[in-house]
Amino acid sequence: MKHVTADRARIVAPPPVIYLGVLSLGLLLEWLWPTRLLSWPLAVGVGSAILVCGVIGLAAAIRTIWRAQTPVDPYKPSTAIVTDSLFRFSRNPIYGSDTLIYVGLSLALNAWWALALTPGLVLIMQVGVVAREEDYLERKFGDDYLRYKRQVRRWL
Repeated sequence: MKHVTADRARIVAPPPVIYLGVLSLGLLLEWLWPTRLLSWPLAVGVGSAILVCGVIGLAAAIRTIWRAQTPVDPYKPSTAIVTDSLFRFSRNPIYGSDTLIYVGLSLALNAWWALALTPGLVLIMQVGVVAREEDYLERKFGDDYLRYKRQVRRWL
């Protein structure tokens, strides 16, 4: 029997599940051991500003992917390398935006445990999602993706 490899990245979990899972853990820790290092108005103000930046970046990146007529869903085959708009500055503007949203929510909720989990979250995304997507894109698009990879940073 012939082994068939699916035309998609072999990521560990859907990125929204990873972000929501880590945020949930942070909020649970915050509930168990509350911290309040910022005043509520400052936490909400700064957190909301970062959150809005993340949402705007996410919307712009998704719109760019749609214009390129390639799926946003990492479980579907990529049909193009997206290199314009935010993708000129980062190979992963969606995950960068997701991280801004996560940090913004953590701050707005004054959930310092969630904020403290951010480096672990980024590591999980790097190893479990980004590196696997890059391997997939290298196999699928070869030199075109390697050229893009040399020209544009992974995160920022």
